[in-house]
Amino acid sequence: MPSAILALMSRTDDVVNGIKHMILNGELGPGERLPVEKELAEALGVSRGSLREGVRALSILGVLNTRQGDGTYVTSLDVSQLLAPMGFLVDLHGEGHAEYVHALRRLLESEAARLAAEHITEGSLADAKTLLDEAEPFLDGGDPDAHERLMEIDIAFHRIIASHTGNPVLIGMIEALASRTVRERLWRSLREDGVLQRTHEEHLAIWRALCAHDPEAARIRMTNHLLGVEDSLRFLPDADAAE
Repeated sequence: MPSAILALMSRTDDVVNGIKHMILNGELGPGERLPVEKELAEALGVSRGSLREGVRALSILGVLNTRQGDGTYVTSLDVSQLLAPMGFLVDLHGEGHAEYVHALRRLLESEAARLAAEHITEGSLADAKTLLDEAEPFLDGGDPDAHERLMEIDIAFHRIIASHTGNPVLIGMIEALASRTVRERLWRSLREDGVLQRTHEEHLAIWRALCAHDPEAARIRMTNHLLGVEDSLRFLPDADAAE
């Protein structure tokens, strides 16, 4: 790689690290505007070109937001937004290795169920039960829209659980992974006999454990549910056939 490009990358890293340091030490906070370009470049000891490259990189990562004609601002630094690029990583490395993604998802969501059992509210339990009740008419698979709607219900059900963990990083990681798995779960529903009813019963078992506020039971029920998903992956077609 040409030395000029390496030098530019190095200076861009200086910008990224410098702005990160300003956020960490409180010089910049969520929603605050960055100093004007000339001042910030001088403070970081870089050229304006390197500064712009660093700002562009941090914008892609969801740390900064440039508003045309108004300047550059620190975002809300929402954890889910900051973890969103992890979904891109999963796309790049998870194709053909869905079992690795699901194994990680099982670990995260099993812990989420354990934590949610301690914190979930009666209102959210009622919302989760409403979702499960809505799923019942679709379980025979006769409706051509059944699989799509059941996937939406499944995602919403798991999202309710994650939202009650009290751990924003865990919530963000689960959110980034969950959307990656919809395709495999949809294929599984179409392929395996009885999977819709079985998945529904597993969801009900998780819901009952949450209602009992039993962390260990909720963890085990979630683990068993997601192990079933992992077991089905050996039947998945390869990446080309799945297109």
